[in-house]
Amino acid sequence: MNKPLRQKIALVGNPNSGKTSLFNHLTGLNQKIGNFPGVTVDKKTGTTTLANGDVIDIIDLPGTYSLYAKSKDEEVVSEILTNKQDENYPDKIIVVVDASNLKRNLLLFSQVRDLGIPVLLALNMGDIADRMGKGFDLASLGNKLGVEIVRINGRTGEGLEDIKEILAKPEWPVSRSFLDVTELAGAQLAESFVNNQEDTPYLILHHEILKEDFDSEQAKNIQIKDTTLRYGKINKIVKEIELFQVPKGKKMYTDRIDAILTHKVWGYLIFIGILFMIFQAIFSWASWPMDMIDLGVSNFSTWLGKVLPAGVLTSLLKDGIVPGVGGVLLFIPQIAILFAFIALLEESGYMARVVFLMDKIMRKVGLSGKSVVPLISGVACAIPAIMATRNIELWKERLITIFVTPLMSCSARLPVYTILIALIIPDQYIWGFLNLQGLVLLSMYLIGFIAAMLSAFLMNKLIKSGERSFLIMELPTYKMPRWKNVGYTIIEKVKTFTFEAGKIIVAISVVLWVLASYGPGDDIKNADATVAASFAGKTYSEQAYNDELASYKLEHSYAALLGKAIEPVIQPLGFDWKIGIALVTSFAAREVFVGTMATLYSIQSSGADAESIKTRMKNEINPATGEPLFSLPMGLSLMVFYAFAMQCMSTLAVVYRETKGWKWPVIQTIYMSGLAYVSSLLVFRLFS
Repeated sequence: MNKPLRQKIALVGNPNSGKTSLFNHLTGLNQKIGNFPGVTVDKKTGTTTLANGDVIDIIDLPGTYSLYAKSKDEEVVSEILTNKQDENYPDKIIVVVDASNLKRNLLLFSQVRDLGIPVLLALNMGDIADRMGKGFDLASLGNKLGVEIVRINGRTGEGLEDIKEILAKPEWPVSRSFLDVTELAGAQLAESFVNNQEDTPYLILHHEILKEDFDSEQAKNIQIKDTTLRYGKINKIVKEIELFQVPKGKKMYTDRIDAILTHKVWGYLIFIGILFMIFQAIFSWASWPMDMIDLGVSNFSTWLGKVLPAGVLTSLLKDGIVPGVGGVLLFIPQIAILFAFIALLEESGYMARVVFLMDKIMRKVGLSGKSVVPLISGVACAIPAIMATRNIELWKERLITIFVTPLMSCSARLPVYTILIALIIPDQYIWGFLNLQGLVLLSMYLIGFIAAMLSAFLMNKLIKSGERSFLIMELPTYKMPRWKNVGYTIIEKVKTFTFEAGKIIVAISVVLWVLASYGPGDDIKNADATVAASFAGKTYSEQAYNDELASYKLEHSYAALLGKAIEPVIQPLGFDWKIGIALVTSFAAREVFVGTMATLYSIQSSGADAESIKTRMKNEINPATGEPLFSLPMGLSLMVFYAFAMQCMSTLAVVYRETKGWKWPVIQTIYMSGLAYVSSLLVFRLFS
């Protein structure tokens, strides 16, 4: 007997309607992130267990305003809900609507209901609607719409059990159609309506107007007429079920806050102040847990050397894999703090204000406010940020945004910045409250943003296009962040950073250990005799001898051969051959830099009491000058290089897929590498 397939429930709604909050309530941590087949659009799926023990699949579809798609995200929703052969086609749909903006939200609901799929209406943000002076007779609304309605609160979880109770019902009644679209059918559609009795009229209409042989202007007119008729009916229904209206002249608290946060002067100052606070916190709050992790990794590596038998595998483990992975674990506190703040800004509704604020600046360089979301997302990771450009309708704006997004300092650069800042910038406070290290970190992020804007301005002049865009967006009301959502975001992002970067780190650590432990000829084989001869007649400790032996082996390894081959090119920037190795390995992922340095210095310092990563790097001496290698000029030069260089193969792969060719990835790599080299050289010369 075949096991019946689990029910598949789709969550559908406008952006900022609270759909994802409901998804998080239903699925908890039983969720995973991926891409829809064939497209680089985020796919969130999860499971929820009902009171009767049944497990159902939940899919959180991208936010959309209409089934008439205008962006790649909206195309995904439209294609899934109108194609019964799609693997994500749902058995039932929960449409989440914002009660404070009911008229606009009901357009999508009316379209979804006319597809013939069983539908439940989840009315969210009723508390906000109440504060705005809007109230609705839900029983009357349900009767007029012909659908069951559940009032929910995405922040508190109110109504969740009611939703689950309805999900447990084996069948939902298919609601009557909202709009008779047969009246929109011209001669070209009449035959399809007659011959296809299995699908609903709206589904037939939707399929027919998307056919290539259908006149595009006629299709557009049908869409406009359909939307106009739907809004006319929606407006009538909402007017009939409204319990009370907003008193004339009354302003919501949101408007009063927006008067400050979107002000043409104060708005920008407040935004910069928020950024400053975030980067201050990244250093101040994360320092203690980072030091504990750093010390723990060092002690664990030392312990392994004591309890395991001497040999190749022990050396690989304690000098290669553990220090490399430790270079990633070290920065988990800072990554967690960064994403916690980003989640708070999004949950509170402030991020939408940032888009509105930045629209004016974006237009001066040929972009629009729609580019802000990818650019801000680029602070986390360039890969999903580039995917997010699919919401940009104009090809030129989308291409420029894709091109400049990697210049935004992503979370992979954060470990590089913080380790170097800790080495070259004193932990001092200006005026008693401004952390100098936090100011430098903020400066690195601002440098990336300025470089992105200047590059966009240049590309806008080079790429000719007569298209012009405009920004139409609805600012959501302010609300208290839902802490469970913030927690989910932190856990999800830390897991992604740790495991995705961790896989690369382990692989590179193994390869790097092999390259650093073996070399051409017999130099490494005869290292003991050579070093012993150099110590002949001298008084020395066992620790000094072991360090010299490890350094000699490293300098005669394959890794040193590679590093010294590129050293003449990078020496003008203040870099030595070890940093050269880190630059090469960083093309797999930028955060590999710290793991690479940790592995190299672990191999070089093989004493019984291993030092922490920061201590080993701080003690490194430039043989040419006798001064610390990580000086202010060299550290700033290296940070600027990492700020601008295209050191991420995954990003290049996504750019290739999004631009459908190698032209732009190659141009992007050459441009960013050249910018990184020249800028790094200028900084090193300026501060030397």
